Amino acid sequence: MNNPETNAPSPIPAAPKMRIGITHGDTNGVGYELIFKCFADPAMFDLCIPVVYGSAKVATYHKKAFNCENIFNIVSDGGEAREGQLNLVNCIPEEVKVEFGHPTLASGDAALRALDAAVADYKAGRIDAIVTAPVSKAAIHSDRFPYGGHTEYFAAQFGGEPLMVLCNDLVRVALVTTHLPLRAVPAAVTADAVEAKLRLLFRALTTDFMLPAPRIAVLGLNPHCGDEGVNGSEEAEAIAPAIARLTAEGKAVFGPFAADGFFGTAAYRDFDAVLAMYHDQGLAPLKTLSMDGVNVTCGLDVVRTSPDHGTAYDIAGRGVADVASFRAAVYAAIDICRNRRAVAAEEADPLPKLFHDRREDGDRPRRQPRDMQPEPQQ
Repeated sequence: MNNPETNAPSPIPAAPKMRIGITHGDTNGVGYELIFKCFADPAMFDLCIPVVYGSAKVATYHKKAFNCENIFNIVSDGGEAREGQLNLVNCIPEEVKVEFGHPTLASGDAALRALDAAVADYKAGRIDAIVTAPVSKAAIHSDRFPYGGHTEYFAAQFGGEPLMVLCNDLVRVALVTTHLPLRAVPAAVTADAVEAKLRLLFRALTTDFMLPAPRIAVLGLNPHCGDEGVNGSEEAEAIAPAIARLTAEGKAVFGPFAADGFFGTAAYRDFDAVLAMYHDQGLAPLKTLSMDGVNVTCGLDVVRTSPDHGTAYDIAGRGVADVASFRAAVYAAIDICRNRRAVAAEEADPLPKLFHDRREDGDRPRRQPRDMQPEPQQ
């Protein structure tokens, strides 16, 4: 559309900045240090409107400990947040004793109250996404928080089946089981469970990550993928049938692959995501590749991300925490908000388009599906 006075094209209005809610996490960990370091960079305010859910008194204590110059704009809720400022919703007005490096009932309670306040604002439409700073599962666990972690908490708050996706610049890893004791994993790896997670992952890749034709690799559960039943039967009885159901629909899903050989040969480079059967099977190699990853909760009607590390009690209060993963979590929250809105707009008013197999990180070559067969068992 042209400007009628000058006949020049009217400028395209800038997209509104996302309001990113940030929970302060465990008050004895590195949460506030990460927040201070991230938003010490003025460029971050060009990308979003940050809204911290926490304690003004605790934040002040942390500021003095680290000699930070960050200034908070205290607001009653996320709807009052101002652009260009580090806004804070004071969820805990009373004193909270800070004991760096130690999980306490007080630090766990403060973490939960911040979570609840951020979720309330999200449901009210006052913020667009939630980035959670790390919590101590031992400190936060209570009758009010009977969950294994953030993922299960958000599932209870928003309903639906969550999918935990960990990603960095090299690989995305999703999990069939999340915070589950290892002895309970085999019973939870069923054909229906694997199929459900594969469908959630496919949807997340196309919507949250905007990959129109994703390729997914699926890991086995047992050593050497069970050695044809000698070392386990879950591959034949649960994992392979789930893969077959999706490939019959034309989806590019491959496996099962033995996890050690898959990561040892860097086969993950040929796929857009990897579905692991349990927590450490996927996260140990991902964190070996890079500790700058992001945890994304997919599959729910909420955009939630977090840094891919814990409270770092061993270095809390020392001012040496690496902000890279936390900053990446903020970036990811912004990107996923935009991607979901774009996909929703396309689905509301679809136009014919040609899909092509692409990666967002360039033209890195990948092997064709006919080459991607499980490795011979050793």
